[in-house]
Amino acid sequence: ILSPNSGNKEITWMMLEAGAETDVVNSVGRTAAQMAAFVGQHDCVTVINNFFPRERLDYYTKPQGLDKEPKLPVKLAGPLHKIITTTNMHPVKIVMLVKENPLLAEVEALQKCYRVLDLICEKCMKQKDMNEVLAMKMHYISCIFQKCITFLKEREDKLDGFIKSLLKGREKDGFPVYQEKLIRESIRKFPYCEATLLQQLVRSIAPVEI
Repeated sequence: ILSPNSGNKEITWMMLEAGAETDVVNSVGRTAAQMAAFVGQHDCVTVINNFFPRERLDYYTKPQGLDKEPKLPVKLAGPLHKIITTTNMHPVKIVMLVKENPLLAEVEALQKCYRVLDLICEKCMKQKDMNEVLAMKMHYISCIFQKCITFLKEREDKLDGFIKSLLKGREKDGFPVYQEKLIRESIRKFPYCEATLLQQLVRSIAPVEI
């Protein structure tokens, strides 16, 4: 059982990696993340909400059922896990993490990775203890991977071109329009319309002009 009241995010991470449970509630019905938020330990909340056990990803590196091949090659599990557990969700950061790893920065590798992310997203929504936040995160990274594939296939400048597009600001005020459209598109494509988190995001974003 995780108790993050000390406020040390490194210790929180170590406890999670050692198998600490995050969904257990205390005597007043609060989880570790809820207690951390209550006492203002927001770094710990971020660590808990972004944690994804490596074993859950390694599941996809072994053939399942009638499959002869695993859905995720073993060599991609480490690089993908690094991206899944990052707390910096800026699209440029995610593309940079892809770009810096030659194993990931290939069309076929990214195709396998985004399909696994979609499967994890589905599992997060359909499991007994639904995790909408993690599902949305997996979907969002999947969307960025798919856009990486488009640039790798169609642009000579490849991922550098993607990064430039994300950073380019419009003339009148420097606002990164392409980045905003990408994020909005990923939210719009989230396949589980009934999700409370999706509805909250749509309500917040819909009235705001780019």
